[in-house]
Amino acid sequence: MRIAIVAGPLALIADGLAVDVEKASDGLFGPSPQDIYERWDAFMSWAAAAALPPGDPFEAADLGSPAPVPRQVLAIGLNYRDHAAESGYEVPAHEPPVFTKFSSCIIGARGEITLPPGGHTDWEVELVAVLGRRAYQVPVETALSYVAGYAVGQDISERTLQMAATPPQFSLGKSLPGFGPIGPALVTLDEFDDPNDLEIGCAIDGEQVQLSRTSELIFSVPVLVSRLSASIPLLPGDVIFTGTPSGVGLGRSPQRWLSDGQELVSRIEGIGELRHRFVAPKAV
Repeated sequence: MRIAIVAGPLALIADGLAVDVEKASDGLFGPSPQDIYERWDAFMSWAAAAALPPGDPFEAADLGSPAPVPRQVLAIGLNYRDHAAESGYEVPAHEPPVFTKFSSCIIGARGEITLPPGGHTDWEVELVAVLGRRAYQVPVETALSYVAGYAVGQDISERTLQMAATPPQFSLGKSLPGFGPIGPALVTLDEFDDPNDLEIGCAIDGEQVQLSRTSELIFSVPVLVSRLSASIPLLPGDVIFTGTPSGVGLGRSPQRWLSDGQELVSRIEGIGELRHRFVAPKAV
């Protein structure tokens, strides 16, 4: 099942067309994705049995984030060995490094992102997991049952701001407006042959800069859900950015940053792609 925000309301994507969930369910579910995450089991039961009406065509530019207002956004650092190496850190041995992104940075699958003046803006393509059930102290063996689905994410990072303090202020440097794209849809795990092994990558103006597989994650999604929920309750609609593979600008020699006019395309096998253009700040 593919779940998306299409020009505002919640929709199911079937055969490339968008079916309005509120209309198709006769108001049983509302236009907000938070409604279905809070009632995930009921939603899945309805969707499995529903005789959906014909859908409507839509433009990719109309696709918003399928998790636009999570109460918690958790992000994982150094979760691929090659990225830990290019960043100059040891591979995490026991626990995943965790930081947050503020939910105000979340945007949809297409659009423009304004570069901060004088900064060094970096890219980090990531698999995003969205929670469909409250998870607290859950075992690894059942952890995936708490995940509603996967989406493509970009943990865009302003490195100058991130490194301006000691220790680094990860959350602030990674939460500027537009620095948390998620989309193009939420794909439920039954759509994948193996939800733990998907190709992931991104390109700048057609040049491949990151390419890996999610099977290379040090801490897999089930492990992350279990480890995070050991400390805090994970809530329906919460978002986990699971980490990025090597190829980011910070790890290159010389270092490289996004610039005005460049297009960043981020993709994950079986989910789709994000496409964003970066623009210089407007003169005041």
